[in-house]
Amino acid sequence: MPKKEGIRELFDDIAVKYDRFNHISSFGADRSWRRKAVRVIADTRQPIKVLDVATGTADFAIAVSKKSAPGSHITGIDLSDGMLEVGRAKCKGMPIDLETGDAENLRFGDNSFDRVCVAFGVRNFENLMKGLEEMRRVLKPGGKLVILELSYPKNRFIFSLYKFYSLKILPKIGTAMTGNSGAYTYLPDSILKFPLPEEFIPMILKAGYSKADTRSFMFGVCRMYVAVK
Repeated sequence: MPKKEGIRELFDDIAVKYDRFNHISSFGADRSWRRKAVRVIADTRQPIKVLDVATGTADFAIAVSKKSAPGSHITGIDLSDGMLEVGRAKCKGMPIDLETGDAENLRFGDNSFDRVCVAFGVRNFENLMKGLEEMRRVLKPGGKLVILELSYPKNRFIFSLYKFYSLKILPKIGTAMTGNSGAYTYLPDSILKFPLPEEFIPMILKAGYSKADTRSFMFGVCRMYVAVK
């Protein structure tokens, strides 16, 4: 099965329990990571247009909207209609539009957004470089791309603990909560296969961004990348 179809089916299946699993599995740290990224994305002085790619259940879009200046608007896209359905119920009445969309084939015109962001979704792209290039295309000159993604620690001892938890414990928790064992085998494995900063930042720059930087949280379990068009 093509990766996109597999990702769509996977997240459709776990959509209802997705938020709860994230909060439990990260011991609530995912909320803190989002808050730190939102500080980089939001602008309290003037309205901004934001594209939230792989928006899922819209947690990130909602957090950005709450901290942005009046008149700001967030558009969230995702492959999974199941995730979007959960998200729409959460952001009723907010200046947020959610729609089915593919990060590698964005329907928006060039230079459309002040910010583009992705939280815990870029590792699911089928063609990572194409996704980076498309997100750059729709950014306005000087606009920011902010990526929040799960990763793994470089310290050997901490990595061994992390690997045991992510490969042995997390799949059992996820399967018990959702009944989908495949999803929680794929998700930890996708984290281990995603490039570390020394490989990912050159990819971002190769995609045409003028500069890129990274910051790690919780010993590298989560990393934030900020790039400028």
